[in-house]
Amino acid sequence: MARRRIDRRPEAFSYLMVSYSRAGELRRAMQVLTMMQKAGVKPNLLICNTAIHVLVVANKLEKALRFLERMQLVGITPDVKTYNCLIKGYCDLNRIKDAIDLIEKMPCKGCSPDKVSYYTVIGFLCKDKRIKEVRDLMEKMVSDSNLIQDQVTYNTLIHMLSKHGHADEALNFLREAEERGFRVDKIGYSAIVHSFCKEGRIEEAKELVNQMFQKGCVPDVVTYTAVVNGFCRLGKLDQAKKMLQQMYKHGCKPNTVSYTALLNGLCHNGKSSEAREMINMSEEEWWTPNSITYSVVVHGLRREGKLSEACDVTREMVNKGFFPNPVEINSLLQSLCREGKTDEAKKFLEECLNKGCAVNVVNFTTVIHGLCQKDDLTDALSLLDDMYLSNKHPDVVTYTAVIDALGKKGRIEEATKLTLKMLKKGLVPTPVTYRAVIHRYCKMGRVEDLLKLLEKMLSKQKCRTAYNQVIEKLCSFGYLEEADKLLDRVLSRGLEADASPCLVLMECYLSKGFPLLAYKVACRMFNHNLVPDLKLCEKVSKRLIFEGKSEEADILMLRFVEHDHIQPQCQEHLQS
Repeated sequence: MARRRIDRRPEAFSYLMVSYSRAGELRRAMQVLTMMQKAGVKPNLLICNTAIHVLVVANKLEKALRFLERMQLVGITPDVKTYNCLIKGYCDLNRIKDAIDLIEKMPCKGCSPDKVSYYTVIGFLCKDKRIKEVRDLMEKMVSDSNLIQDQVTYNTLIHMLSKHGHADEALNFLREAEERGFRVDKIGYSAIVHSFCKEGRIEEAKELVNQMFQKGCVPDVVTYTAVVNGFCRLGKLDQAKKMLQQMYKHGCKPNTVSYTALLNGLCHNGKSSEAREMINMSEEEWWTPNSITYSVVVHGLRREGKLSEACDVTREMVNKGFFPNPVEINSLLQSLCREGKTDEAKKFLEECLNKGCAVNVVNFTTVIHGLCQKDDLTDALSLLDDMYLSNKHPDVVTYTAVIDALGKKGRIEEATKLTLKMLKKGLVPTPVTYRAVIHRYCKMGRVEDLLKLLEKMLSKQKCRTAYNQVIEKLCSFGYLEEADKLLDRVLSRGLEADASPCLVLMECYLSKGFPLLAYKVACRMFNHNLVPDLKLCEKVSKRLIFEGKSEEADILMLRFVEHDHIQPQCQEHLQS
């Protein structure tokens, strides 16, 4: 606009500011004001209100209040919208008293509060069930601001209280509204019915529906569906079905949401096959299932272990033009793999892919992991190749599953190549990757190969405990000499290490009957400012004395005294 010499009005800057705010870029939103200043456009009340709104939405109430002072200094008088923004800011921070104080001060500032000012505070009071304060504020609306409590006021109260689960209070205000001659519509009644149903108070909800008929307020499909859903929540499926029939009797045709509520109830009560039958009969009943309907039945069948049926329903769903999302696909794939039906899982994945469903990396990884669990590495590697062909790039979790499976089968060269391929693609190893690689190499005693691979892995992501894990694994598999050499290398090079692998090695040497080697490990620890476990060293010292090496036993205990970890008198006791 500047280049084309088009006049830029404050409204354009206001739109830009709001857009930055919605994108979460508060700093850039506020920089729009500087942009205005440089463009020579004077701020007006609209842009100031936008700035205050942006600051309030970002939970920067104090900055909004300072901005209010600045706009007044430059001669821009705030209006009711300005104060309403600040009132909401106070309420968002649960500073209800400050919000009410601001309403009371508004007339002194030359700006009377409107109903929005009061409704904002009332909404937050309703949330906390502070009914007395709500009534006090309603009286202030009339006495202080001459604002009449009309039907909108009561509808607002009914909806707010119902939304936050305060059905009894909402019903009291509904009765009060009717006593004052206001007609509450079916939307207000439906809100209370829905609130009762959510609380499991289904009989009271039914009674309220009957009262609606008596007052000439015919319930609509939303009201009935709330009751159907309420019965289903309590497991009263027969009554839910009767309610659907009652809808027909009163000329209110159940819609897809009504039937979906019933199907959801059936599925949660172990009657997924009946739910599936209802979907099959949907055309005869003149209703059309949607994607949510199908998803409800698929999940129900999956929970009951009827996986083949769940796959069939998903296929029907896709044929009808409703595509399951990756999360729904993955739930089914996981269940199939958990049951050991990896062939079915692979076939189902391929079908979803061919039908154009949104299959992602996680779906492939689930099946690959399932195949690896069954030691079906040929299919796992084949599916890994298929990922590339489908333009789905494997992530570190995919690679880790296959690397671990290859190592388990002793195919360590292939595992190494795959690890290097993963690193070449810029993927960062996870702690699970390190554990898998270390375990498989240590089990085969291939320490040098492991260390070369670790160096390349650590260049991508530092794992502080990597060498510790290697030493501990070597000890657990009985490769004490290799563990000792690696510990010496780690300590001499100043690599990341702590006392735990040293103590594991000491324990192993002691259990194998080599207390002198355990003693040497302890000495190396002291030399590198690592303190061994005192009780373990006491055991080593006793074994050394038993084998006639009392001099080394004394030196070991003296090292503790030198490092102020035991008192000299304790040393005398130990020597005796």
